[in-house]
Amino acid sequence: MTNPDLKPGSNPDRWEQAVPGAVPEKLYAKSEKVHNQRIDGPFRRFKWFMMIVTLTIYYVTPWLRWDRGPFAPDQAVLVDLANRRFYMFGIEIWPHEFYFVAGLLIMAGIGLFLVTSAVGRAWCGYSCPQTVWTDLYQHVDRFFDGDRNARLRLDKAPWRPSKITRRLSKWAVYLLIAFATGGAWILYFADAPTLFRDFFALEAAPVAYATVGVLTATTFVLGGFMREQVCIYMCPWPRIQAAMIDEKSLIVTYKDWRGEQRGSLKKAKKNPEAFGDCIDCLQCVAVCPTGIDIREGQQIGCITCAMCIDACDRVMRDIGRPRGLIDYATLDDCKKEAAGEPPRAAWKALIRPRTFIYLGVWSAIGFAMLFALGVRSHTELTVSPDRNPPFMLLRDGSVRNAYTLKLRNMEARPRDMEIRIEGLPGAVLWTDTIPQSAAARSQVLEVSPDLTRTARAYVAAPSGIKEQNFSFVLTSQDEQAETDSAETLFNAPGGR
Repeated sequence: MTNPDLKPGSNPDRWEQAVPGAVPEKLYAKSEKVHNQRIDGPFRRFKWFMMIVTLTIYYVTPWLRWDRGPFAPDQAVLVDLANRRFYMFGIEIWPHEFYFVAGLLIMAGIGLFLVTSAVGRAWCGYSCPQTVWTDLYQHVDRFFDGDRNARLRLDKAPWRPSKITRRLSKWAVYLLIAFATGGAWILYFADAPTLFRDFFALEAAPVAYATVGVLTATTFVLGGFMREQVCIYMCPWPRIQAAMIDEKSLIVTYKDWRGEQRGSLKKAKKNPEAFGDCIDCLQCVAVCPTGIDIREGQQIGCITCAMCIDACDRVMRDIGRPRGLIDYATLDDCKKEAAGEPPRAAWKALIRPRTFIYLGVWSAIGFAMLFALGVRSHTELTVSPDRNPPFMLLRDGSVRNAYTLKLRNMEARPRDMEIRIEGLPGAVLWTDTIPQSAAARSQVLEVSPDLTRTARAYVAAPSGIKEQNFSFVLTSQDEQAETDSAETLFNAPGGR
């Protein structure tokens, strides 16, 4: 029976009765600031290693040099938007080769699927940019404000000069890191030393300053203040990963069958049969960078950084109990261990068909791209015939057609290229730079490095010829002797 005191469509379990002055219950709790505690252990040291490696790659890569000869940029990694090129060490990608970039993106996606199916959200825990910069900012917090308890006390303290000084100093370092992050990003899109000098001389393009401003602001806010909220509320990847993890995925797991019933060490000593190994010390919560309690099971806030494992193992060692109350384990293995079976080595969880399928697909795409890079030609030709007029009759009765040729030289050096006619008997060729008096079956044109030369070509065939297909053949005049061809139509009176 409908309750007339409730608002239409309301849920009596979630809302108070609709009487004058009633206020709906709060459905969302205000987020609490997370102050994670310093911890040491193998996973924390690995996290240090990943942070140093990833930040070094990001900040240092634009400054690396790579000799490509005098006609190409010497920056090792460069996205040259002006000339529509992408350079990565010895690889150069042209706009028409975007399939290589698409292949890299597909490999990145499948790689994330592989990592997720094998070790859960390890990408989020160690390599995600939001995680890396948040971790860096948390170390800045400790430098200025102390460890967890000191930061909690400082948050509650009134705004006196000492607190204001600490906050301003810390935020200044936040801003410096954010500015360096935005500044490093633009160096990937132009010669790094030149752009660096022009930027501080106020001679860089306006888009450079706008890009640095936006990235500085977002890094400052997301890494300095929002932190775990980005992972929990803004990022879609945790939702995707949650759908990919199953009972055989290796994830950070609390073994409740071993830890419950929780109780203090004093209570456990008095009645050891009534309590599990968890002494409810909350160290796993204190070290968590997102502030979750792993003992409540898998949550969207868990980034699988394993800091809780380091903390729990230390506590277990101190109280003389076996490690692994919180550990990397699959849910299937936990069920078997709870039933009395001996624990299985964690690495064995990686050996399963799903992991090998992802690895096989990822490897196949990688090898296919390497093969395509190895066999691709650095010489290409495209031909466009004139449509109006389709042909012209010359004084001697011969028929002339005009074509626009595009000769592409994908080498970082100038090359002579021969263009010749095949399949059109008696025809001769000349161009807008080679006079008709020098017409021949083939001509040689010089093409500048890393450029596509557009040439106007004229083909004349003897009188009486009929419409037919023929080919232009382009051959580089160097030791590689690369060849490309393009078929087109020769128009003549009377059609075919």
